Amino acid sequence: MDKKIVLVVDDEETMQELIRRNLERCKIPIIVYSALSGEEGVEKYRELMEKGMRPHLVLMDLNLTQWGRGEIDGVEATRKILEMDPDANIYGYTAWFATAWAQKLKEVGAKDIIERTVLPSEFRKMIEDILSRMGP
Repeated sequence: MDKKIVLVVDDEETMQELIRRNLERCKIPIIVYSALSGEEGVEKYRELMEKGMRPHLVLMDLNLTQWGRGEIDGVEATRKILEMDPDANIYGYTAWFATAWAQKLKEVGAKDIIERTVLPSEFRKMIEDILSRMGP
């Protein structure tokens, strides 16, 4: 089975590591790429596409400006990725899931919002379900 490419866009390094460790436990083989700002996420997506390694899934945080690494939030990063690749498979993964801000993420084209409060085992199951519905 080919490995699925997941791009995690989150400005918290600790959260990046937790997500990476959790995804490594999935039944589906996954390669995780990380971006610590919205700008870096857009650029990393572009780089991966140019190398023929289009991400199967992007996990997008909303609040990407908290640690001063970038200036655009998850909504704007999602918009920019979708301008580049209208078929990008973007899911919000945020503690801000029940806000109007999260709703904006869906309005610009994110498929859904995953609550950051879900148990790690539930999160893995959700990601496996999303990835298993996709082609190679």
